[in-house]
Amino acid sequence: MSALTVVILILYFVVDNFVVQRRAWLPECTPVYIQYFVKFFIIGITVLVVAVPEGLPLAVTISLAYSVKKMMKDNNLVRHLDACETMGNATAICSDKTGTLTMNRMTVVQAYVGNTHYRQIPSPDVFPPKVLDLIVNGISINSAYTSKILPPEKEGGLPRQVGNKTECALLGFVTDLKQDYQAVRNEIPEETLFKVYTFNSVRKSMSTVIRKPEGGFRMFSKGASEIMLRKCNRILDKEGETIPFKSEDRDDMVRNVIEPMASEGLRTICIAYRDFDDTEPMWDNENEILTELTCIMVVGIEDPVRPEVPDAIRKCKRAGITVRMVTGDNVNTARAIATKCGILTPGDNLLCLEGKEFNRLIRNEKGAVEQEKLDKVWPKLRVLARSSPTDKHTLVKGIIDSTVGEQRQVVAVTGDGTNDGPALKKADVGFAMGIAGTDVAKEASDIILTDDNFTSIVKAVMWGRNVYDSISKFLQFQLTVNVVAVIVAFTGACITQDSPLKAVQMLWVNLIMDTFASLALATEPPTDSLLRRHPYGRNKPLISRTMMKNILGHAVYQLTVVFVLVFAGEQLFDIDSGRKAPLHAPPSQHYTIVFNTFVLMQLFNEINCRKIHGEKNVFAGIYHNAIFCSVVLGTFFCQIVIVEFGGKPFSCTSLTLEQWLWCLFIGIGELLWGQVISAIPTESLKFLKEVGHGADEEEITKDAEGMEEIDLAEMELRRGQILWFRGLHRIQTQRSQSLVTGFLDQVSLLVIASSHKAGQGFF
Repeated sequence: MSALTVVILILYFVVDNFVVQRRAWLPECTPVYIQYFVKFFIIGITVLVVAVPEGLPLAVTISLAYSVKKMMKDNNLVRHLDACETMGNATAICSDKTGTLTMNRMTVVQAYVGNTHYRQIPSPDVFPPKVLDLIVNGISINSAYTSKILPPEKEGGLPRQVGNKTECALLGFVTDLKQDYQAVRNEIPEETLFKVYTFNSVRKSMSTVIRKPEGGFRMFSKGASEIMLRKCNRILDKEGETIPFKSEDRDDMVRNVIEPMASEGLRTICIAYRDFDDTEPMWDNENEILTELTCIMVVGIEDPVRPEVPDAIRKCKRAGITVRMVTGDNVNTARAIATKCGILTPGDNLLCLEGKEFNRLIRNEKGAVEQEKLDKVWPKLRVLARSSPTDKHTLVKGIIDSTVGEQRQVVAVTGDGTNDGPALKKADVGFAMGIAGTDVAKEASDIILTDDNFTSIVKAVMWGRNVYDSISKFLQFQLTVNVVAVIVAFTGACITQDSPLKAVQMLWVNLIMDTFASLALATEPPTDSLLRRHPYGRNKPLISRTMMKNILGHAVYQLTVVFVLVFAGEQLFDIDSGRKAPLHAPPSQHYTIVFNTFVLMQLFNEINCRKIHGEKNVFAGIYHNAIFCSVVLGTFFCQIVIVEFGGKPFSCTSLTLEQWLWCLFIGIGELLWGQVISAIPTESLKFLKEVGHGADEEEITKDAEGMEEIDLAEMELRRGQILWFRGLHRIQTQRSQSLVTGFLDQVSLLVIASSHKAGQGFF
């Protein structure tokens, strides 16, 4: 376009002077001709500068940087910038239960000891000394010695729990029984423990072996109640004597004790022991060791739901985001907590599965996961209980790879353990717990929740959607200015042999629409309205049909106004015409009015661009963005200074008050015209096309031909990495050119053009 503009201007000048008017090339006129050619070249360069939207990388960078800084205040530590925008398109969140949905402050509230179900913490006097001793030792010894109960920081506060919260709940139970767990640990230091089987997600239990003073060994075990009870063949009665514990007794206990506890949202833990008096067993054979246990007690541990979580879940549902709970707890406990949170509601035909049942439904006879089977399960699955990290990874991968539904799923996952690393890496956005999370989980994540709270994830969704909308707002504004400025410069140059907007003026416009507009529109704070619509999805066009309507609609208004002022402005304002003025003619009021009106229309259109979804009230929340108000008012003040005092360097002359009011009135007309455009139903404009589609599945598959055993998620990840690095390279290149060289070029052009205007004998 710029080259064509220069060629047309030169041809127009040559044909008009040397063919039509039959003038001869006079040597003494050569400097004048050169000045004309330089003028044409400057106009062409200016068209190029205005036509290229080099402000877009700046807007993206500002929006992401601004959001990252603000998200830190909302307890989201962003490790990867692209995760901000990705989170805005999340359609599913797979969340842990403990600490994320719940408060992670556990306390024992019920106990089953000696065939008696205590619904409140009993007095230690009700237990025989032998039973009380087994309870205290079984908890104090068979817990990490780093888990402790410390005095409250403030008087009247709750005791502080340090270490594993489940173990802290059990130690708190010992304290409630008026016993001292630390005295037991002092008597049996950690270094004297004979063997420790640490907790893992497979056996869901922990065991510690000690030597008995009279000889032999004693092993204390604790773990998930229904799993531990299967390994018990004896149980303590009321007197503390061991009695047989058959499978029928176990079923009765599960039905009458464990399930009622779990239905109240309690985590059930079984405490057991085993003596080895005869011969020392093979300690490495865990399956043989962890059998023939004697059940001491079963406790119900309460972990209250965070009070703010149910409202956050409701916001997610309203925003079109499905929340799934993935936990290692009992299925009844998980179902009760999910109901309290609002993940499950009565009457819903949704699934609540255990890990074993989940694997049975999705795997074939050979044990391999089949995507078709998984696609029948995950849409209705809301709770996955007694799950392992592998189950979580399988679920996340299956949802991402799935092609059922109108759009591909964008999945966010929370995790805190080392084993959660693969799921966090596989997810589109991985959230690690800042308090309870391990270093491995944090390294594998994209965002770290510094407060381990689910509500912080909802805030991340809001900020992600705000980033996407901020970029779209700037794009709508810049493309409108681009279309109008380029058409005005090109058409005006072809018809009048001069651009209605001079080089310095267009560089000022370019500064407005690039630097200032990106700063104003990319720093809009998020609002709750962002959570009242569904996610865009993976393949949503960047420029929607509504945005295209706004761009073309406002371009039509601005082009009409500018061309009317250019070709009839002198008659409307009763002033001298500025068209076809001599080379070094002084600035005219005619073209000053054109320039001033054009800039004011951009300022008021910048207010219109605050809304991109057809909203009527474009002023909503404008006072909450001090940067936007400062940019608009600052630009308007600079425009007054340029018009009134810019003089020849800016090709401006001072205007009368009446002329200023008319310019302002036409600029305000942009707001009125915006209301007219928003009243036009977008559905009726079928001829408008959306721009910026993501790659189709066929394209992704075609690009992945020749790759062995690569799934759709890997294709998506690879494509996303390519686009990200390409965009990063483009941002770096354009920023280095646009923000440094480009800015210096604009300053140089300003100096050259100003000197060209002010100095008659430049050449």
